[in-house]
Amino acid sequence: MQIKDYQVVLLGIMIAAGSIVSTYILSKSIVEFQRLQNQTIRVTGSASEQITSDKASWTINLRNVKPTLKEGYNRINNDTQITKEFLISNGIEENNIEISPVNSYENYKRTSNGNTTNEIESYNVYRYITVKSNDITKLTDISKKVGELVEKDINLTSDNVEYFVSNLDDIKIKMVGEASKNAKKRAQSMVNGTNGKIGVMTGARMGVFQIVPIDSTEVPKTMLFKLLQFSNT
Repeated sequence: MQIKDYQVVLLGIMIAAGSIVSTYILSKSIVEFQRLQNQTIRVTGSASEQITSDKASWTINLRNVKPTLKEGYNRINNDTQITKEFLISNGIEENNIEISPVNSYENYKRTSNGNTTNEIESYNVYRYITVKSNDITKLTDISKKVGELVEKDINLTSDNVEYFVSNLDDIKIKMVGEASKNAKKRAQSMVNGTNGKIGVMTGARMGVFQIVPIDSTEVPKTMLFKLLQFSNT
C-alpha cells in the first residue's frame, strides 16, 4: 500500500473518531439539558393570623390531710360547697361546674430511722372542680380571686386558665391556602431575572402549626412546605 493510501485510511479513522466524540458531547449536552429542565426547588410558605379564644376552662384542686378518712371526706365536702357558692356568686352557672369524685390515699407512719410501717398515720383526700365558660374574660377574672377561698381556710391549688378555639379546623384550612400562596410568591421571586419559570407543583407537606400568646417570643404559627417544579426555558 502506498503512502497516500495510508494517509486516506488514517484520515477516515480520524473522521470516525471525531464523529463518535461529537455524538458523545451532543448526548451529554442533551442529558444535562434534561436535568436542567427537571430541576426542583423547595420553598417554605408561611402564614399567621391573630385569633381570639371563644371557650375557657379552669380547674381547682381541693385537698386536705386528716387522721381519719371520715374527717377527710367531711372537710372536702364542706370545701366543695364553699367553692361552688363562690363560683355561682361570681356569675358562673351551676351547669358549667364539674365536680369530680373524691379520691384519697394513705400516709403511713415511719420509724425513727425512716422506714415505712404498716400503720396508717393520716389520709390525703382530694377532688377537682372544673369550670367551663364561653365568657373567657369573666372566667379569667374569677381565677384571679381564688385568694378569697384561701382566706376561708380552704386548702387548694389553682391551675392556669386554659383557652380554646372551637373553629380551629376552619382556620387551619384557610391558613393552608394562604401559606401556599406565600410559597408560590417566594418561588417566583427566586426565579425572576433568571429566564426561568415555575412549573407544576410536584409535592407538598404541612409543617408546624403553632398557637402562641400574642405577646409571646416563641416561634409564631407557620405551616406548609411546598415543593415546586422549576423549569429552565
